[in-house]
Amino acid sequence: MSVVEDFSKLCLADKPAGAIATKSLVFKPKTAKSATPVPIVVVALQTTTTSSGLIAQEAAAKDPRLARDDLMKSFFSCESARGFTLAYLPSAVSEFTLLIDQQLEATDDSAVLQLNDDLFITKAELFKFLSTYAKKVVDFSKEVAKDPPPKKAKDAKKVAQPSNATLDDAKLIGITVDKAKDFPGWYQQVLTKGEMLDYYDVSGCYILRPPSYAIWEQIQKYFDAKIKALGVQNAYFPMFVSSRVLEKEKDHVEGFAPEVAWVTRAGSSELDEPIAIRPTSETVMYPYYAKWVQSYRDLPLKLNQWNSVVRWEFKHPQPFLRTREFLWQEGHTAFLESAEAQEEVLQILDYYAGVYEELLAVPVIKGKKTEKEKFAGGDFTTTVEGYIPQTGRGIQGGTSHHLGQNFSKMFNLSVENPLGAEHPKIFAYQNSWGLSTRTIGVMVMIHSDNKGLVIPPRVSQFQAVVIPVGITKKTTDEQRSLIHESAKDIESRLKKSGIRAFGDYNDNYTPGWKFSQYELKGIPIRIEMGPKDLENNQVVVVRRNDSRKYTVKLDELETRIPEILDELHNDLYNRAKELFDTHRVIVDEWKDFVPNLNKKNIILSPWCGVMDCEEDIKDSSAKQDDGEEIETDDKSPSMGAKSLCIPFEQPELKEGQMCVKCDRKAINYTMFGRSY
Repeated sequence: MSVVEDFSKLCLADKPAGAIATKSLVFKPKTAKSATPVPIVVVALQTTTTSSGLIAQEAAAKDPRLARDDLMKSFFSCESARGFTLAYLPSAVSEFTLLIDQQLEATDDSAVLQLNDDLFITKAELFKFLSTYAKKVVDFSKEVAKDPPPKKAKDAKKVAQPSNATLDDAKLIGITVDKAKDFPGWYQQVLTKGEMLDYYDVSGCYILRPPSYAIWEQIQKYFDAKIKALGVQNAYFPMFVSSRVLEKEKDHVEGFAPEVAWVTRAGSSELDEPIAIRPTSETVMYPYYAKWVQSYRDLPLKLNQWNSVVRWEFKHPQPFLRTREFLWQEGHTAFLESAEAQEEVLQILDYYAGVYEELLAVPVIKGKKTEKEKFAGGDFTTTVEGYIPQTGRGIQGGTSHHLGQNFSKMFNLSVENPLGAEHPKIFAYQNSWGLSTRTIGVMVMIHSDNKGLVIPPRVSQFQAVVIPVGITKKTTDEQRSLIHESAKDIESRLKKSGIRAFGDYNDNYTPGWKFSQYELKGIPIRIEMGPKDLENNQVVVVRRNDSRKYTVKLDELETRIPEILDELHNDLYNRAKELFDTHRVIVDEWKDFVPNLNKKNIILSPWCGVMDCEEDIKDSSAKQDDGEEIETDDKSPSMGAKSLCIPFEQPELKEGQMCVKCDRKAINYTMFGRSY
């Protein structure tokens, strides 16, 4: 008899009303690769908030995260994390830590507890079952204890001071931490104080405020025009997908399984079949592609949708970079021939590079993902990869996948052969490609500074702000009115010439305060109009990125301002490209790999193409010379180097060139790096 059947004997046969809902969670603490993790089992009331920080403290563990299916299978012989119940505890292959909610322990022994949809048990019977295990009762309502501050050494003339990220001249309304010393803290402040987003009460979800959504609209406008010129049409498919359909393509589902969010209840009723919220739409769309494509004349079929998707990751959420819901476009196309499908893959990749380089002033490298990193269920994946200079990390910017016939065979997307009925049917060749609001986070990280946002002019909600200056107590009402009217005329002229401009004519704030505010918000240029400018028939233009000043005659306004904006864009791009180029180094020998990685470089190395070697490179580059795993920290990119892509532009391999890590012959140069 199985342990599950044994446990069911302890449970009630009926489903009584008024049962108290509970939850049983399994966490995996962060552990060195050479060590075996000790899982943490938490049993609590459904209403109890079980914070990972308190769990870490009570279990004396580091960075616990909800366990995934692989640990459940190997440790508890349970097929999935979703299917875990306390019935599997006797199957544990070694010790685990058991934490019991204090509120649950205080519940009356006669109370009936609901463990899941089917299991109901009295509190007395449950605690009798748990009595065979060492357990710790935890008050989850208390706060996580903070580490005491380190004691200062006595009688020391010089004491090493901890790094202080606070800016010396920080103003509370502006950025108060240094980008170089506290990058995550700086990034959070730049986004919130720059009014790009606000935090929502669901972890990992964020509100896109108008300045950031305006950037996304510019990206939409650019990319939508490009794909429509290729014959792509926009459509919209539902966000829900049944488990039956989602699980039809197993390789594809396996890649997304840990991130899928499920709807299991409608009101007070349980759904007959769980419904997933799309993590991507292949399985949503392709059954209908098979329905609509009845002849080879119906191909190619090219659809795109602008939508949101949900990927319920349990890693640290980061605004724009790693969020549980995000906006993107996803294109899904089907072709009769492989060649035309593969041609589109590369065309779309060029458009993605254009979004980064032509709009966001961000340089990227185009290449192909390795077999390990490619899209689950696809033939191959192409990518654009960026670089964040402050952390030395690479970042995936957008991907274009050739799916081959893998999905068309699964969903029976086939047509009669144009050569005749005596020839076999042809399964369509398919592509999918996607670009998300991650683009905005990449842009902010690369260009912005300690004054706040720096937004490239081609995507900025407003490209210029007009500010009257030189108005003092001695200024007459007539002079004040003339300066304001001249400034408003400049604003009007700019708008008519296609510049997204606005003016700030509020006399309650000084020009200096306004300068700081619009620097914080990243407005690309400010245009100053004062008494002397009025006399000289000119304006002073100041660039946000480097405070460079221009004097522009009013009769040159419509021609010179667009030129200045283009110069600003090009300077942003060239500066970012120089940092990327100087931190992308060729390394042929392993002894030079990690030292160069630790200098915040992206590595281009000869590689054999073997997946085991790829894993070895990642593991080995995450360890110190003594073999111990480096402690990871959110503020520094200290994990191992993963393969970013196999660049299309390749250095020439030397004759007999060996892999950087193993004794096999290299087949190409591959780009490796620590990454987001």
